[in-house]
Amino acid sequence: MEKPIVFFIGKPGSGKGTQAEMLGKLTGWPVFGTSSGLREIVATGTSAGHKLKETMDSGALTPYWIASYVYLKTLFSLSDDSTIIFDGTSRTLAETKIVADSLKWIGRPFRIFHLTVPDEEVHGRIALRREKGARADDHPETVARRLEAYYADTDSSINYLRDEGMLTDIDGHRPIEVIAADVKKILNLNDN
Repeated sequence: MEKPIVFFIGKPGSGKGTQAEMLGKLTGWPVFGTSSGLREIVATGTSAGHKLKETMDSGALTPYWIASYVYLKTLFSLSDDSTIIFDGTSRTLAETKIVADSLKWIGRPFRIFHLTVPDEEVHGRIALRREKGARADDHPETVARRLEAYYADTDSSINYLRDEGMLTDIDGHRPIEVIAADVKKILNLNDN
């Protein structure tokens, strides 16, 4: 059976990165976060890199076409016998439609997991993460803007994927091991 391409999406602090990392360790599949691809562009030191850094540091969503470029470049580099776990890909409706169209076009199996958590939990989790070593986008004001962006942009993406029958909702307000066990079961992964 062909390995599925896996996506984890949700609010900031919903556990996307944690679940992607755990699944990657379990399966050996590489994890790719759009934000890491964006940081590669920032590191180039070009004018686009400077503008992208400014956008990311402010907590605003990057233009969908930059995120889509990073996603498509990664997707199209996969060989037939490899797969990948995307962490946080598909934040705007325009980007989501590109993801959906590209997956349908390429014809590979995929699974998009949406980790659901209440806003209060998001703030609490990011506050804990901030104590362990702040990222530029982990400050309370930035988190508030990121949640606003989620509701303004990503929420419609979630609804689109759900309407298209492409989304698997997972209650992300539970212990991480329980969530990981659900993901493993849904993906029909045997014990290693």
